[in-house]
Amino acid sequence: MDDLIQTIAVYALPVLFAITLHEAAHAYAARYFGDSTAYMQGRMSLNPLKHVDPFGTIVIPILLYVATAGAFLFGYAKPVPIDFGKLRKPKRDMAWVALAGPAANFVMALMWMIFAIILGVSGVEEEFFNRMAEAGVLSNLVMFAFNLFPVPPLDGGRVLTAILPHRYAYKFAQIEPYGFFIVMALVMLKVLYFWMVPVMTVAHAALRLILSPLTIFLS
Repeated sequence: MDDLIQTIAVYALPVLFAITLHEAAHAYAARYFGDSTAYMQGRMSLNPLKHVDPFGTIVIPILLYVATAGAFLFGYAKPVPIDFGKLRKPKRDMAWVALAGPAANFVMALMWMIFAIILGVSGVEEEFFNRMAEAGVLSNLVMFAFNLFPVPPLDGGRVLTAILPHRYAYKFAQIEPYGFFIVMALVMLKVLYFWMVPVMTVAHAALRLILSPLTIFLS
């Protein structure tokens, strides 16, 4: 139980930030490209309470953590409502709206990595803050990679739908009602591991490359 409480304390803030910015980024992008649905419903907000789903964001992850001893975690936020028909160029703009969420997670991972560097340079050895910085990087990279998986309704699926020719895009979009179950099956069978690890590794390497001048300057 103590491990669970410590894990919740370390991950609570990073996960809340990751979810909030991911969903808010979708809303901002949708409004920029012509759809104000999320804005009108108050979802274009940096307030975590606007995006947290009590069951999907809190109850399910805790139950899975306890049931699997931390081996398997999954959760979700309230999806931002988007009317793709209201976008100025629906097929093209759908990709940009979808990419906005993972892009926000990539930037957040960058910020947490900068925080970790600052802690190291400042000589801060407090375990809680160092673990929180690591949790911030990890949770955002997980969200980045997971949401880019090319199956609708995940963001990667939206992007692939936007890229495919109209005839194939229409057929591919038909699997969306079953997308959640497909993804969950791939997670349980550990097939998604072969997508997550390479994407997270490349993203982490890109972050380190971006921050290399700062790291050299501060060393």
